[in-house]
Formats: sequence, C-alpha cells, structure tokens
Amino acid sequence: MLKPNIRILDFDGSVKAQPNLLLKYPHQVISLTDLACGSRLWMNTHMRKTIQERVGAGGKDSVTFIGSGDFHHISSLLVSQFTEPISLINFDFHPDWDILSPRYSCGAWVNQALKNKNILKCVLVGISSDDISSPWIQSANLGAFKNDRLEIYPYIHGATTVFLRKVPENRSLKLRKNFFSTKISWEELKGRNLGDFFSSVIKNLPAKKVYVSIDKDCLSSSYALTNWEEGKLALSELLLMLKLIRDNLDIVGLDVTGDYSPVEVRGLLKSLISGWDHPREIAAQKYSPEEILHLNESTNLKILETLFL
Repeated sequence: MLKPNIRILDFDGSVKAQPNLLLKYPHQVISLTDLACGSRLWMNTHMRKTIQERVGAGGKDSVTFIGSGDFHHISSLLVSQFTEPISLINFDFHPDWDILSPRYSCGAWVNQALKNKNILKCVLVGISSDDISSPWIQSANLGAFKNDRLEIYPYIHGATTVFLRKVPENRSLKLRKNFFSTKISWEELKGRNLGDFFSSVIKNLPAKKVYVSIDKDCLSSSYALTNWEEGKLALSELLLMLKLIRDNLDIVGLDVTGDYSPVEVRGLLKSLISGWDHPREIAAQKYSPEEILHLNESTNLKILETLFL
C-alpha cells in the first residue's frame, strides 16, 4: 500500500525547489546532479549501474519524483526491483516504445520494462504524440501488442497506417488489414464517459498490484509546464483515473516526471540529438521560472492529495 512519504531523485533541482511540497510531506532527497548531464535522455550500462547503486532498493510503496521527463527512463530502473506479478500503467504524451532508440533511453523505457516477465500488462494512457503516427510508428514495438500485453489509449489521435509490419490483434485497437499495410483505429479517451471506460480497463488487468508512472506532459499546459510538447488531458481527468486506481488496485510504487528544467547534456552526439528531439517551441517559454515552479508544484500537490486522501 502506498505510504504518504516521497522520495526525490534529484537530477535537475526541479522538485527540490518546491517548498510547499517539501513542507507538507516527509521526504528523502537523493542527490544525482553530478550524473545529470550524462544520463539525460539516455544512459549507458555503466551509468545505469551507478544510478542504481545510488538509489538503492528503496522506494517500494512510495512516490518517487524524478524531475524532467528527460529522465523518464529511470522508471524502468525503479520497476525492475519488483519480482512479484504486477501491472504497469503509464500516463504520458509519448509512448516511449521506439525500438531504434538506445536501450536505456526515455524514448524506449517501456520496452525495457516489458523485458521483466513479472510485468503481466502495460497500459499507456493519454498518448497523443506523432510517435503513434506514420511514419514514426514504423519503429515502434508493435510486437508488444501480442496477447494484449501492451494496450494504448490515446487521448485523441486519428487512425494510423502501418506499412509492411505485422500488427497483432489487441483489445485496445481496431485493425483493418490490407496486403501491404494495416490501419489502426485507436480507442480514444476524448468524448467518453472516462470513469466507466477506465474502470473497464483496470478491471481487465491480470495483476491487481500495479506500478504507476506519470509524465506530466500528458497534461495541457494549464496544469503542467515541461520541456516537451503539451498533452491534452485535463488535471481533473488524470486525478479521476488515479482515484480509480487508488480505490481498486494495490499501488506498489509510483513515480512522477514532467517537471521543468533547462536541457543540459554532455557530448556532441547527445547535444545534436537533444536539439533535434526536443521541440523548438514549448509552452514554458511564455512563463517566468517562478510561474513554472508554482504551476508544477501545484499539480504535484494535487496528485499527492489524490493518492493519500
């Protein structure tokens, strides 16, 4: 059962700078700022081992804040400490399932998590990015749809065509197969009775113990200012789904990313890819650092209040 204490993996200072959050909840801060430039966006095996040694085996039954979504791949490290059968629910603007991205990267961490056989199902909620559009979906881990092990529920997204790749049947998809292509129609959240729909999703989870990961870029900029694109979910919608999880499942761990920090990386390759991958224009550019901090802290506090009501 989730306990009302928090852990901050302090890569970028974004959560440690939120005074009301620190005052309200017992917390542990693990300093990782010296590893931030080398681990932002992706990390190698040596860096992953170093971070794992620093973080330790704690964090079960607690909420872990990681900072920017550039560090979302740390979630795969946190999930790996569980050995019992669990389900994984990820709220995110991006699917993080690219098979061409580095193994330990924020763009592929879901693939890494699914290598843990004890994760019986992964559900991605709120996806609305071009990563599930053509041609980007061509490098997605479509095989994870087999036997409904992975389900995707975008907030809003038009149909997608996949060329020359097999798309397994899946309860979260409607498929129309042609000779050279498959058309995917997504089960969108927009316009549905969200409470009833999401209740049916969690009812079908094979393991009632669940790990939850939240990247706040799934939210519109009215509720979160990140260094990525903004999503479509309203905070009230995210909180409704969290309440359903809280009331019907056993949350064994939860992490939050999507706080804002300036992008600082090390090395020419990472600098080039960071510049190409990060959007040139983001909502946070219109706000002062104080406004960004206040908004993100307010959303973090509402997430915690929902979990520990």
